[in-house]
Amino acid sequence: MIGKISGRIDYRGEDHVLIDVRGVGYLVYCSDRVLAGLPPVGEAVALYTDLLVREDVLQLFGFPSLIEKEWHRLLTSVQGIGAKASLAILGTLGPDGVSRAIALGDVTAIKAAKGIGPKTAQRVVIELKDKAPALMAMGGTMADAMEGTAEVIDEQEGAAPAPIEGTKPARRSKPAPARRNGSAQAQSEALSALSNLGYAPSEAAQAVAQAAGDAPEADTQTLIRAALKLLAPKG
Repeated sequence: MIGKISGRIDYRGEDHVLIDVRGVGYLVYCSDRVLAGLPPVGEAVALYTDLLVREDVLQLFGFPSLIEKEWHRLLTSVQGIGAKASLAILGTLGPDGVSRAIALGDVTAIKAAKGIGPKTAQRVVIELKDKAPALMAMGGTMADAMEGTAEVIDEQEGAAPAPIEGTKPARRSKPAPARRNGSAQAQSEALSALSNLGYAPSEAAQAVAQAAGDAPEADTQTLIRAALKLLAPKG
């Protein structure tokens, strides 16, 4: 299993990039959102990957964070959701958006992804409703893929990597690690706190997702207070 690729972008296609790792090129398919966030050709990059193995094909799919990769694996466990459909959903909503949509039962949000019909979107929400809280809880503890990625593979023996023809020479400085998703960590910690208070994972996840949707930049304590208000008996 190839779980992570670190190297330099050699080529960018409409739905994939070619990453050079010590002279070996890996074709990695990504969502539109992920592709838009990648550095230009010649720059260092690191992606978590999931390998699809079939009788007639081997394909790598790339993700900027471990939590997004895990969402991809969970989405593709749903009947009718293949790798491309999963990328479409993640590309449209992002991992946090998928978490909220499933926790809130928002079929419309899932259906907004290209190629996803209403029945398939409903199946995603129904089949993953009980699995989403566990993955949401993992979100705050997973570092982004770019943290510690500055091991530039082709900078050997003190020599700068050769620039790719037609591009500017790549910088030799190591890329700064990406910041961790504070929102995801706050949601994870709030979900854990509510679980410790005795709330069921599904209702806790729904309340945290709704609170996070109302206040995306809220810290852990703010999310907990807002979620508790949502969970309080009505009337």
